[in-house]
Amino acid sequence: MEELSLVLDLTGTFVFALSGALAGVKRRLDIFGVLVLSFAAANSGGITRDILIGAIPPAALSDLRYLGVSLFAGLVTFYSSSLIARLSTAILVFDAAGLAFFAVAGASKALAHGLNPVMSVVLGMVTGIGGGMVRDVLLTEIPTVLRAELYAVAALAAAGVVVVGHMMKLPVTPVAIAALVTCFGLRVLAIRYKWRLPVAKFAGQSDLPVADKQESRKS
Repeated sequence: MEELSLVLDLTGTFVFALSGALAGVKRRLDIFGVLVLSFAAANSGGITRDILIGAIPPAALSDLRYLGVSLFAGLVTFYSSSLIARLSTAILVFDAAGLAFFAVAGASKALAHGLNPVMSVVLGMVTGIGGGMVRDVLLTEIPTVLRAELYAVAALAAAGVVVVGHMMKLPVTPVAIAALVTCFGLRVLAIRYKWRLPVAKFAGQSDLPVADKQESRKS
């Protein structure tokens, strides 16, 4: 379980670092800003998870592989910025992949540290959404988890699959793959078909979602 958690953690770190760096390039940040955003997006969720379960110091701060993977992804993205115009959906795809890897890694590490099933699911979700929230806050945007199509729900679903598989004593690798596919597939389908959780409405309020309002203002 711990070895699987490390592999998923590093993979999620790389994918979320790409997501953070791509967002920074689109906002025309300099190379330092892109690298900061890359590291923050890639490691904030894992750092939060490790602090909550008492794994001190957090792996992202004590293991240089996390820093190396984050900076590598940021540099690759920065120096390939000419490709960004042709990757209109890349940020969403990388973000969905990072969400899946981190949700599974978070739930797996929580179980390895002896947390109960319910809190393992919650911690899997927190690990998945933490990096994206910090990325969006640094870019002065409303965090995706608060406004987008089934973001935290997808992370909860993946963490739930991991925990159920653990409780049923199923093989770890197939369960992890099923959880990854569940989260990534649900997130991509939600983006494709605009699946959203219910939103409260006030008299005279526009039906246009917050995310769409922000995009319309930018355009």
